[in-house]
Amino acid sequence: MKVAVIGCTHAGTAAIVNTAKKYPDAEITVYERNDNISFLSCGIALYVGGVVKDPQGLFYSSPEALAELGVKTKMSHDVLDIDFDAKKLKVKDLNSGEEFEDSFDKLIITSGSWPIVPKIEGIDLYNILLSKNFYHSNTIIEKAKKADRIVVVGAGYIGVELVEAFEANGKKVTLIDSMDRILSKYLDKEFTDTAEMAFANRGVKLALGETVSKFEGEDGKVTKVITNKGEYEADLVILCIGFRPSTDLFKGKLDTLPNGAIIVDEYMRTSKEDVFAAGDCCSVIYNPTGKREYIPLATNAVRMGTLIARNLVKPTTKHLGTQGTSGIKIYEYNIASTGLTEESANAAGFNIKTTSVTDNYRPEFMPTFDSVTIKVVYEADSEVILGAQLISKTDLTQLMNTMSVVIQNKMTIDELAFVDFFFQPHFNKPWSLLNIVALNAK
Repeated sequence: MKVAVIGCTHAGTAAIVNTAKKYPDAEITVYERNDNISFLSCGIALYVGGVVKDPQGLFYSSPEALAELGVKTKMSHDVLDIDFDAKKLKVKDLNSGEEFEDSFDKLIITSGSWPIVPKIEGIDLYNILLSKNFYHSNTIIEKAKKADRIVVVGAGYIGVELVEAFEANGKKVTLIDSMDRILSKYLDKEFTDTAEMAFANRGVKLALGETVSKFEGEDGKVTKVITNKGEYEADLVILCIGFRPSTDLFKGKLDTLPNGAIIVDEYMRTSKEDVFAAGDCCSVIYNPTGKREYIPLATNAVRMGTLIARNLVKPTTKHLGTQGTSGIKIYEYNIASTGLTEESANAAGFNIKTTSVTDNYRPEFMPTFDSVTIKVVYEADSEVILGAQLISKTDLTQLMNTMSVVIQNKMTIDELAFVDFFFQPHFNKPWSLLNIVALNAK
């Protein structure tokens, strides 16, 4: 069996390693346009902030490791065209310029995503950077050393984490986002208010509800960011506006969402026979709504990549969908969420109710105890749980992994109220916080 793989990050690595182990006689060839593979891009802020000292720790595989499994890894090779019916690839060696053809019995597409770069006047000025790959991270670190005023555009996870890293390094930081709150996709206002206060208390300028209209510069280098409401001086600008699937190569050839995300079935099969896809280039079933959506997360990618290996020869293991579960640490606050927020549930047309609790996570007779706030969103009629959020100084984010399972299994708020959880004073109270927040609904 001849297997060709396009792209090698989270999903690609998972698919390749598991395919090689499951089918040791398979001839696997990986085509990667970069000159490195398997970079953990969600660790960039930790690297920029100095928490991670050795960036090699952010690479979770290598051509050498794959070679031990019998995999041929061709880096700096770009796939130019695909004939799905003839099962042939046209490939270019980016170093030599040579072009050649290859064939496949099975094709795995894990081409990933790329940052959204809007068409804004001045966008090509020097020192306006992206944050996605290993080279971006190194460039950001080098440029930041000489920059006093840094503007981050985009208040999603990556933008927010970079702002904290820059502020911790003594920079004057401005965070711009067109939404009126940070992390608005993941958290409701009562949670983002706390996070925003943490930034404001440390001197970070939050320019929220503002849209960048142009960049100005001198001698080809950015000096100012202009929005619809203000102007912000900048020595360095990082664009963190979001991601789009890297699927231009497959346009008109595979079924996709309007944004280009490849549509796969529950066995990771595309609309073409013997062609599979996984990771940031794909759509996934979002369990709270039941719809296909674009949710580029490393956790989704590694699951989907692993499932490709399981289903490569025959369909055996179904994808369970996703809740989009995620977490972030902002200064002393540990924050996590899963499923729909109150705001996104309303926008999706659900008739919902919410329940919240703020309580100490363990008994007050213990030497220390911290407060935690949990919120649960559920359907008003069926009482099926749709989403949950948490914020605390003690790390209790694993509770949102539990809530992810609750949502996946379509449990009701009444069932959550009486689920069996253990009690031990070091860790919790006789009634689990998840029990308590559900009981509060009644």
